[in-house]
Amino acid sequence: MAGPILVFDSGVGGLSVVQALRRRLPEAALVYACDNAMLPYGRRQDAWLVGRIRAVCEAAVAASGCSVLVVACNTASTLALDVLRECLAIPVVGTVPAIKPAARMSRTRHIGLLATSATVSRPYTLQLIEDFAADCWVTRVAADVLVTEAERLVAGERPDQATLRQALSPLWDDPELDTVVLGCTHFPLLGPWLTEAAPRQVAWIDSGEAIARRVAQLVTAPAPRQGSEPSFVTARVERLGRGLATFGFADPRLLHPA
Repeated sequence: MAGPILVFDSGVGGLSVVQALRRRLPEAALVYACDNAMLPYGRRQDAWLVGRIRAVCEAAVAASGCSVLVVACNTASTLALDVLRECLAIPVVGTVPAIKPAARMSRTRHIGLLATSATVSRPYTLQLIEDFAADCWVTRVAADVLVTEAERLVAGERPDQATLRQALSPLWDDPELDTVVLGCTHFPLLGPWLTEAAPRQVAWIDSGEAIARRVAQLVTAPAPRQGSEPSFVTARVERLGRGLATFGFADPRLLHPA
């Protein structure tokens, strides 16, 4: 029997991908792992991060017996996807900002990219824009504070609407902007609050459904879900455990990367 699907992120952002996987593969067994001891990744050096991501993912794969690894983190994907695919014997699915579908959807040809500062300026992101949105005006907005708000939400606190409105404010300078890419997996967790904070209606696009579709193609006979599922962390935080439980995961076990 195939093993479970392992979802990895630096923090709780990958839980938005878990939601998409639950919709697409409701009977599939999932495992969640996060490197919360080193959150946020965007403030750390790239070369160090590659080694860290590899170590954490190798430990999580070994502990979970998974059949596929989903790297539900834009930073980790842009830095370490090739390394992970070389060192692991299972398929690895990465995450990239949903520039391509947003460009297809936009009627005005003005889209926003809401992401962390590490993502909005990466050459990988700029290449995505050049490849798939060359005919669009793309407003790139770094909104690292939304990561903190999503972490607070999963810990049981209500997001601060003033903080959200301030983070989103650069998007509204042009009334023609009609589509916003949520370029960090943390951000879809804030969906209802982002809609409430926006002064007008726009389309919010994220990568969750595309990731779930890809996983469904790779895992044709997933291990069946059975009650609360395993989760792993690199630092014990009581409130994180309570938040993971609301997504169907058991009390997290401590992971010890090599």
